[in-house]
Amino acid sequence: MATLSIRNLPENVHAELRVRAAKKGRSMEAEVRRILIELCEPAPKQPDFSQLQTMVKQLYGDKKPGNVVDELIAERRAEAARE
Repeated sequence: MATLSIRNLPENVHAELRVRAAKKGRSMEAEVRRILIELCEPAPKQPDFSQLQTMVKQLYGDKKPGNVVDELIAERRAEAARE
């Protein structure tokens, strides 16, 4: 693993890092490492909803089910009543 030294860090930034690390029960080094890793990791890919819509159209065509959520809720309530 690589090592990084940071010089001329403003005192207020140093103090803020110390407080942030303490609040999370980490060392300052661990807190800075976490911040840098979080900033440098690629952002999670957002789902492509247009592909999902195309897939739904392929699966169901013009016969898409309706009121699915209402039916699931009613079914769950009926099960709960039997329990």
